[in-house]
Amino acid sequence: MKSRTAVVLTVLCAATALTACGDDEPAPKGEQVPVTATDTSCEVTTTLFTPGTVTFTVTNRGEQATGVYVYGREGEKFTKMVGEVADVPPGRTGDLRATLATGTYEVACKPGRQGDGVRTRITVTDDGAVASAAAETEYDRAVTIELSGDTLTGVDGLIAEPGEKLALKVTNKTAGARTLYLLNPDGKRVAELKAEPSGTAETVVALGAAGTWTVKVKGDGVPSVSERLVVR
Repeated sequence: MKSRTAVVLTVLCAATALTACGDDEPAPKGEQVPVTATDTSCEVTTTLFTPGTVTFTVTNRGEQATGVYVYGREGEKFTKMVGEVADVPPGRTGDLRATLATGTYEVACKPGRQGDGVRTRITVTDDGAVASAAAETEYDRAVTIELSGDTLTGVDGLIAEPGEKLALKVTNKTAGARTLYLLNPDGKRVAELKAEPSGTAETVVALGAAGTWTVKVKGDGVPSVSERLVVR
């Protein structure tokens, strides 16, 4: 199978509780994930994780001091802080440690340490899958998915192998934002990908166990659409 020339970063972590950093007894640092903050951007090298302790190593390349935070979901918004490094001066580096359970989070870089910040969505899943924010990412096969009206094309009849890395490339031809979820045979979320109206999005996932996986698409005010992905 063909591959692209870049690096897929796999993050393996140990614990499963959800806590904020800064406890009296320091937890193990776990894997280090680079984050580059500027006055207008917040680039997290890896956007898909397994549960456990992660150390985000923040480099501030902006002109202002920045604070970087990890927020969990509270209702429909990401407002529950689970980790922070409150002050990283320009040109300096700081560590943010957080222990992440399965779910979706946002990493927020706040130039000037004010406001909601510039945010990057990350996903934590306990089934082997990996994604990189790099422009080029190694993968075995590209899967082109098109969303149009209430239909989802590009997945039906697709057969893959355990461990195969798929580049999911989504084109949203609808007038509303759509979120694509990849669920493993146990129904657990492995990947989450949001495509804006008339927009595109892509990520790379490494498939785990054999069985029938599900690609599901949801949007506000419209019925969800699903297709099967057979892994064998």
